[in-house]
Amino acid sequence: MIYKNPIISGFYPDPSVVRAGDKFYLVTSSFQYFPGVPLFESEDLVNWKQIGHVLTRKSQVMLEGVRSSGGVFAPTIRYNNGRFYMVTNNNSTNKNFYVYTDDIYGEWSDPIEVERDGIDPSLLFDGDKCYFVSNGVDDNGRNGVFQVEIDIATGACIGEAVCIWHGSGGRYIESPHVYKIGDYYYLMVAEGGTEYGHMVTYARSKSVMGPYEEYAFNPVLTNRNKAPFIIQAIGHGDLIEKAPGEWYIVTLGFRQIGEWEPFHNLGREVYLTPVRFDDEGWFTCGNDGTTDEAYVIPGDFEQVIKKEYTFENTDFNIDWAYMRHPDEARYELSKDKAVLYGSDRTLDDVASPTFIALRQKGFNMDCRVKLKVDGTGKDSPEGQADAQSSVSSEAGITLYMCEDEHYEIAVKKVGFMRFAVLRLNIGGIKHVEKEILIPSGEAYLKVEADHTNYRFYVANGNSPESFLLLGSAKTKYLSSEVSSGFTGTMVGLYATGDVKGTFTEFDLKYESKDR
Repeated sequence: MIYKNPIISGFYPDPSVVRAGDKFYLVTSSFQYFPGVPLFESEDLVNWKQIGHVLTRKSQVMLEGVRSSGGVFAPTIRYNNGRFYMVTNNNSTNKNFYVYTDDIYGEWSDPIEVERDGIDPSLLFDGDKCYFVSNGVDDNGRNGVFQVEIDIATGACIGEAVCIWHGSGGRYIESPHVYKIGDYYYLMVAEGGTEYGHMVTYARSKSVMGPYEEYAFNPVLTNRNKAPFIIQAIGHGDLIEKAPGEWYIVTLGFRQIGEWEPFHNLGREVYLTPVRFDDEGWFTCGNDGTTDEAYVIPGDFEQVIKKEYTFENTDFNIDWAYMRHPDEARYELSKDKAVLYGSDRTLDDVASPTFIALRQKGFNMDCRVKLKVDGTGKDSPEGQADAQSSVSSEAGITLYMCEDEHYEIAVKKVGFMRFAVLRLNIGGIKHVEKEILIPSGEAYLKVEADHTNYRFYVANGNSPESFLLLGSAKTKYLSSEVSSGFTGTMVGLYATGDVKGTFTEFDLKYESKDR
């Protein structure tokens, strides 16, 4: 059967995968968003269903004051003796920790810290021992991938942390994973940085602590010289065996907005590439050491790609994300609407504004929502003019990359008057593209997108088909190449200031021509 990449689209970077019984489970990074570490389930490695998150309690992860692209980096999921483990790093606190659960559909434990530096941690269960693997500094001051045995019950280190490989020579060695396959231990890493030079390299040893022999033809997988090609930055891989002898690697990667336009606004996504072992135990990836858009693999399956998202067919606890830890009193969420209460926290702040969002999963997008705005917010009485506050009272749709790069179309409240406003924020510069008076606080807002442009529309609440174009903006200004971050564009609903925003008739569609 044929499958197409990416297998999980939108901002789901740094994938890690494990098998438990006849099912597979995958986690990705979440950075400053909450709940943390999205959790997926699959029966065929191609079709993935998000079943929840790993970090669902505020006590499990510190996110206060964490800027965009800070917070939770590069989780690894592993399974041992009936228990799941997820180990990760909070890059904003420089803490490595893991949590565990015996019920993949239930709650995970409180964090157990490992008193080691480094990022992108991993675990290797080998017999009755557990090893903590990361990139950082070992006990002798050597930089590279280090490994140390730990007590899995407490996180305490047992013995010496030893550097086991310095990589193949690429910059920014990261994402180390160690596997016991046959007679060998395989150490796989990412090098080159998680941008256009990204690559997967590996080495192997017959001893868990090395020495490790480098694969002679590294990198084993990279799209760094595959141009012109939409799929770039392939790396940060994790190996998985689907059936005896049938191996794959899941990686992150991204899609450029065009063959000759090196910008990506959807974030880093999840890709799947076949792996083959030769008679001497070395492995290769893909057809030529690169990741392609499609592959023919064994199995009887059909790849199902969800293309429409509504309040009714999404779960606010699974599909949506808050900015850092939310003030839950400001949200009233149900199957047919979302009521958001504004505050003095805005989308520019390193705080938790009233905001809930879905990932943008495709270039070609059509998002529409009916919005009613009134002044019954929780901070001040109806009729207070914006001039009395530094925070604009408004609610609407935001296309959000980070504090400095985001676009909004909103209904703004000034005293008893209501305006439709389009605001573009690029490099911290806030520009009101257009603002028009509307007859009431009820309106339809719509965003259309293709690979290169977003277009913003408003219609009277009683005339949903009579949309007026307020303006357009380039997608490339919400890209990692501009914002310098690790996240992707989020399609968010938000409210700021003295406003109550009631969102209904929400409909978000991705057109098939993305594929």
